[in-house]
Parts: sequence; C-alpha cells; structure tokens
Amino acid sequence: MRPLILALSLAVVTLNMGNIAEAKAWKSGPGYRTFVIGDETKPTNDPVTGGFLLSGGGDWAYDAFRWFTAHAGHGHIVVLRASGTTESQDEFYNQVKGISSVRTFLFTDRKASYDAKLLEAVKKADGIFLAGGDQSNYVRLWKGTPLNEALDAHVAAGKPIGGTSAGLAVQGSWLYGAMDGGSITSPEAMKDPLGSAVTMESDFLHSELLTNIVTDSHFGVRDRLGRLIAFVVKSESLRDADGKRYAHPLVGLGIDEEAAMTVEADGTAKVYSNLDGHGWLVQGGEVHDLAPGKPLNIKNVSVTGIGKTSTFNVRTLEVGQPSFTRIYDVTDGVLTKQNHWSLAIHGGAGVIDRGDLTPEKDAAYRAGLAEALKAGQAVLDTGGTALDAVEATLKPLEDNPLFNAGKGAAIAADGNVYLDAAIMDGGTMKAGAVAALTRTKNPILAARAVMDKTRHVLLAGEGADAFSIAQGLAQEDPSYFHTPEREQMLVDWKKDHTAMINPTHMYGTVGAVALDSDGHLAAATSTGGLTGKQWGRIGDSPLIGAGTYARDGDCAVSATGTGEYFIRDSAGRQVCDRVRWNHQDIEAAAHDTIMSIGSIGGDGGLIAMDASGKPAFAINDVGMYRGAVSSDSPVIRTAIYGDETLK
Repeated sequence: MRPLILALSLAVVTLNMGNIAEAKAWKSGPGYRTFVIGDETKPTNDPVTGGFLLSGGGDWAYDAFRWFTAHAGHGHIVVLRASGTTESQDEFYNQVKGISSVRTFLFTDRKASYDAKLLEAVKKADGIFLAGGDQSNYVRLWKGTPLNEALDAHVAAGKPIGGTSAGLAVQGSWLYGAMDGGSITSPEAMKDPLGSAVTMESDFLHSELLTNIVTDSHFGVRDRLGRLIAFVVKSESLRDADGKRYAHPLVGLGIDEEAAMTVEADGTAKVYSNLDGHGWLVQGGEVHDLAPGKPLNIKNVSVTGIGKTSTFNVRTLEVGQPSFTRIYDVTDGVLTKQNHWSLAIHGGAGVIDRGDLTPEKDAAYRAGLAEALKAGQAVLDTGGTALDAVEATLKPLEDNPLFNAGKGAAIAADGNVYLDAAIMDGGTMKAGAVAALTRTKNPILAARAVMDKTRHVLLAGEGADAFSIAQGLAQEDPSYFHTPEREQMLVDWKKDHTAMINPTHMYGTVGAVALDSDGHLAAATSTGGLTGKQWGRIGDSPLIGAGTYARDGDCAVSATGTGEYFIRDSAGRQVCDRVRWNHQDIEAAAHDTIMSIGSIGGDGGLIAMDASGKPAFAINDVGMYRGAVSSDSPVIRTAIYGDETLK
C-alpha cells in the first residue's frame, strides 16, 4: 500500500506543479496582459466577507490593506489596471502579506472585458482591487461590458472590492470620469460646475452601500474640496433631470492621500492613516443661480472630517468624534470657510432672587461676565481654537474678586485658599487639571500646562505648586487671593457651619464651553471650592467627567454646585452620554442631568454645548451667573436669575 500512496502523492504534486506552471505561462489574452505571484491552486480556508477599501492614492496604510486581505479570506486577489504592471500585486504579496496569490490584469483594449478566461478569473477571485491610474480608461474599457457585470456580481456575492486613487474614484454611484483627458482642479470645477469639463458618470459600478455617494481621492494634498462640491452639485443636476424623486441627496466622500477607509457590509467605516489623514464627508448646502457657463454659488455646505478615532456609517452618514466640522460657502466660484463659533460661560450658581443683589452689584456681575466673554470672543472671532478660547475666557474671571476662582476664592477651614481648575479638548480627548494650588494667579493656565506638558491629567497639592512654578506661571503671595467678603464668610462659617456662605454666591465656580470654526469643542472650569472646606477636600471641578468634560460630536460641559453630588452622578460625562447614546438634544440632556443630581440631594447648575454650538443652561437652584455669545449672535448676552433669559 505504501508504494501506491507514494505514487498517488507524487501524482498530485505533479498535477499541482502542472497547474502552477500553466498559470505562470498565462501571460496575455485579447486586449490584456496578465501577471501572477503566489500559488493560485491553494484553497481559501478563511471566510470571505464583503466590504469596500477606499485608499486615497498615496503610500498604503497597511492595516487597511490587511483588513482587505482578511475579508478576502487570505485567499486570492485579482488586480485590475490600465497602466503600470505588477506594482500592486508585489506590494500585496510582499508587504501586506498573508494571501495565497495575486493576479494582475493590465487592460489595453475594451475587448479584454469580454474574454471568457479573464472573466472566469474575476468570478473566482476572493477580492478585487482596482489600481490607480486614469479612471477614464476604466470607464471606456469596462462600462457596459460583461466585466462590469462581473464586478457588480462580485460585490453582490458578499466579496470585498478595493481601490486606490482612480480605483477609489470609480467606486461611488457617481464618479468624475476625467473623460476629456484632463484632471480638473477645484477652481476650474467651481468656475463652471455644469460645464463639459466636469465629466460625471453614473450607471457604472452598482453597490447598495455606496449609493448616493460621490468619491474622490488624493484629497488634502491636492486641494480637492472645491471640485468635490462641484461634482456633487453636477451629479445632483444630472440625476434630477430624469424627473424621478430620490429619497436621499447625493453626498461627497473624499479620502486624503495618506489615508484609507474601510467599509463593512453593515455600513460601519473606519479610517486608517500613516500620518494624520482623514475622510471628508461633504453634504448639504443651498445652491443658487445654477446654470451652464456660470460659476458655482452655494451656501452652508457641511464638511465633516473623519479621522482615525472617529466612527462613521455610510448608510446613516453619522460621524462620531469627528476630526473637524466646518461650514463652507462658494460665492461666484470661490470657496470660503465660514467662521462659525459659539461660547457660553457660568460664574457660579446659588440662591439668587431678584432683589438679593443691589443694582450696582447686579451690574458688576454682568460686567464681569461680559469681560470674560469678550476675551473668548476675541480668540474665536479670529479663527482661534475652542481650547484657547475657554482658557482666555476664564482668566478674567479668575482675576475678578466677585467670583470664586483665583482672587476672591473661598477660604478653607484652616484659613488658606486652595485652587482647583481643569480644561479638556474635545477633539483629542486630552485633559489637564490641578487641585489645591496655593499661589498660582491663574489656575486655568496650570491646568492647560498639565495637559500640554505632562503625561498626566491631574496634579494636586505641593506637586501642583512645584509644577506651576517650574512652568514659569505667575505666582502670588497667598494674601492676594483673600478679600474682605470671603474673610467674613469664613467668620460666619466658624460661628455656624450650617450657615455656609452668602446665598447669593453659594457655589462660585466659573466655567466655559466653546465650539470653534473647525467644529472642536472644549470645556474649562476653575474654583476656590467651598468656604470652610476641610482635610484637603477636592470637588468636582478638576475631575474630568464630573465637573468638566468635552467630546467632539457630542458636547462640552462645565458644572457648578455641590461638587460631591456632581462627582457621584458623573455630571459632565452624563450629559454627553445622554446626547451620544440616548440621542437627546442638548437642552434635554442638561436638564435631565441636573435633575438627576437634584434627586440625590445636589444643588447647582451646569452649562453645556452641543456639536452645532447650541448652548444649554440647566439649574436646579434659583439662579446662576451665565452668558453667551456666538458668530450667529455676536452681541454678548448675560443672565443671573433663574427665570431670566439671556439679554
């Protein structure tokens, strides 16, 4: 038996060697050349699952390509191209690795798209990859052919398809075909979006997932935003010309040159990048005076950056934790970014009834709020970041003895002032905080330094003081922070611990939330804590997720009140979770959170801001010092009493 088994084994090996030799010998056909690397006779042992790889056209982000080979079951990939030779297959096999074989078909004539042998290889492929080059070649060589049908069948069968550069550009339901032999620039496309040079094609590749999407590659490097907006506008006009009504408008999806996006069968997508590349989701806008030969005029185009930490779904177009959210206009063919921003602040909450404050004190508080808002407005109005804005906003409040932060802070039981502050960047989710500072003039600057200069989030006590000094921040003698009013509050507290402090300024924490023109959120909070606090007490203000929190795409929060309860109920994070997971609007999320805190015995208030810049002020007490200003409403507005609207 053993000689027989050996003979059979040798026969199988001989047969396989023959198949491999035959595959290697296949080098051309009608209208194409072909190349192969690896062993096409190996079985595909892993599951094959559908999806799309959209690569921006630069150096490959290998993790994305490994996603593609995994979805191809680590089996056999077919590369289709109309220029070059074996570049893609060599990179797949030798750099990405983990696959059995890669066969390339180099098209030189349309008749190749009818070749039975080529079509059979495409049908058997576990994954198909469309190489870069000139997408007009793909349209001319493949559209309306059996190969076109085979590509659609491949996707319908739940197998992955990918592409880079031109191979990305042809995957959308509408595509820029570059049929005139050129590659139109953004200024050219916006100059005449309905012109003959904007050669949009449809009815090519058909995939349910990428329906209503116009794709483009080499995005950030080649400044292609303007042309993608023009592509979407022209495609909409061509689609609408058939008289049908469509449930969803077209959107644009651009991929940076150094990035790649993978799309699962359920629509969930992820961006990979060797550097800081993004996907660019382009949607919406109001078109005016659209006509052949006329420049593009469109307002309020939403452009959302999808980064490596973002979530995205091509079905719902929802983006979580976007890298940026911008609004653009095109006026007479010229693209401009709107400087859309928003800022809101609080100066503490308490039992503030009308009549509790003298007219002079009322005016002084409003002037202090207005001064702080002006400082943040100056940053945002010139294109500055939300992070810089909240920092700048809190400095005047820390310098103003009316507020319980910095000068005029509450005095602890031992007669000293201990200062807390925190700041958080919603874009990066980085944060910095300090607690129990004793000499730093502006604690918010120390919190920012912790975020920017250390690997830590919260520094406290002597270590925080030493760090602040080492950073060269302004220091003051402890007496600087004391005011006669705060001294009297401590005297009153020592007489009767239940009396606490002046009810018109029971919780004097100051805070700010902001949205900048790139759609980034930030929050900052600063406080002296409670009068008569003991044993090194630290409240919610410097605790990320309690008194301070920011997350792009969701919200930014700064709280003021009985900090112990805000800590227990994770106030800041709770607001954002209500927005993110319960899909509440910002007002409902803020209100329900402050009511939740009230239900366990906590008093106070909070300010919050959503991803669009809408502010919310939630109070379960009688009043809160507060204010807001924005690019849409640039006149500073303030309020103090619970039943008062901003004015």
